[in-house]
Amino acid sequence: MADWTTDYQEHLLPVFGTPARELDHGRGAWVYDVDGNRYLDFLAGIAVSALGHAHPALVRAISEQAARIIHVSNLFTSPSQIGLAEDLLRVAGNPENGRVFFANSGTEANEAAFKIARAHARQGGGTRILALEHAFHGRTLGALSVTWKHKLRERFEPLASEVEFIPATLDALDTIDDSVAAIFVEPVQGEAGVLPLPEGYLQKARELTTQANALLIVDEVQTGMGRTGSWFAFQQSGIMPDVFTLAKGLGGGVPIGATVTVGAASGILHAGDHGSTFGGNPLATTAGRTVINSIESEALLDNVRHQSQHLRDLLPTLRLVTGVRGMGLLLGVQLDKPVAADLVAAALEEGLIINAPDAQTIRLAPPLIIGEAEVQEFGERWTKATERLSA
Repeated sequence: MADWTTDYQEHLLPVFGTPARELDHGRGAWVYDVDGNRYLDFLAGIAVSALGHAHPALVRAISEQAARIIHVSNLFTSPSQIGLAEDLLRVAGNPENGRVFFANSGTEANEAAFKIARAHARQGGGTRILALEHAFHGRTLGALSVTWKHKLRERFEPLASEVEFIPATLDALDTIDDSVAAIFVEPVQGEAGVLPLPEGYLQKARELTTQANALLIVDEVQTGMGRTGSWFAFQQSGIMPDVFTLAKGLGGGVPIGATVTVGAASGILHAGDHGSTFGGNPLATTAGRTVINSIESEALLDNVRHQSQHLRDLLPTLRLVTGVRGMGLLLGVQLDKPVAADLVAAALEEGLIINAPDAQTIRLAPPLIIGEAEVQEFGERWTKATERLSA
């Protein structure tokens, strides 16, 4: 058998480094590599495979849709595109004048949101655009403009716009006045180490942006679609953003993103201001509708809350763990020393897929379908991985 790592390095652009494994198939919360080794997937493709792998309803729905029609372009629509927009607005609480734009990824959804912020500034809003320190909103130029990490930005500057980064503190929100056009926030900063916003943050941000005629833009790319135990994390704060963005779990693995606008924000972009050839195609929107239906019919929001508590009870009993933070099934595990990368590698050898957003944090984002058996298995494999580290 040819060395797949050599083939990968010779034929793909080296923006990701060399992958850890060549995966072949999956079932439920498990994936298998080309050599038949089995791994418990506690990352779900970085919070993407909400229904796990090869979920029967999703396989059936996208297979049937592929046999009907896959693509229609933005010159036409389809029942599944309209239906998914209706579904998203329904689970968001049917906000006044809610509208949906479909894209293909989280960064594209945030790119649309960035254009909405810029257009709002041009039509009489403030001109300042705020984002948070440690924010990650994507890698296209607009989304990168509101991404904090200098290492990601420096080779591509000057970016699309000057953005002011403020600390994720309640006091820092006091900078919001009528000179501000918009503020971008993540309810949980996943790439920064799974850092939730302080209690009361979204409520204060909502109050101040409303007073200033500024847009509150909430990035739910990683936290949305049930991952936090509610459809969207902002719902746990009792607020409604002007704009929120989705991707990752929305298609259960099929690429799709969405930008949802509410109230006056739905009137900012006009015909021709934005678009996407593939966005909202019948295959992706059928997948999205199936994910929503499965979350509802299988009571997965309840399961997220239930299994999140099981993990929170289990994790403090495991080696290396000094703390747990996050929401639902998006958890950051604080380690007692900076060995996260080594632990990820050791865990993979023990058949467990986890992720290290920084040197002392492990990110867990398992499929929403996990049960008690998978949580117990996770604990056993974590223990073996830590023993391997100390051997």
